[in-house]
Amino acid sequence: QVQLVESGGGLVQAGGSLRLSCAASGRTFSSYAMGWFRQAPGKEREFVAAISRRGGSTYYADSVKGRFTISRDNAKNTVYLQMNSLKPEDTAVYYCAADLGTAQAMSVMSDGMDYWGKGTLVTVSS
Repeated sequence: QVQLVESGGGLVQAGGSLRLSCAASGRTFSSYAMGWFRQAPGKEREFVAAISRRGGSTYYADSVKGRFTISRDNAKNTVYLQMNSLKPEDTAVYYCAADLGTAQAMSVMSDGMDYWGKGTLVTVSS
């Protein structure tokens, strides 16, 4: 069993930055590909970014490419999402996910992950 707890959300002006963190319980963190997903009001959950078990491969949604960076620290059981140049359309609840599959597979899915966090709200004002 893996528990995921997101933090770092909040209110920020357009053009600003936030760094989300996702802390995982357990001693098998490095066994999981990790990803970030988001769900805006009235919309379906969508993929944002994913990172492979050792961090060697990363994948991004086209809408965040060049602005967001995913990283992980396996010694700290934590995955991060650095979000720069934020836009109002980035407003959403951001969810962390862990999966025993590949990060590449996560990049084409919006559901079905092994574990999910409860989410953290990011609000970008114009």
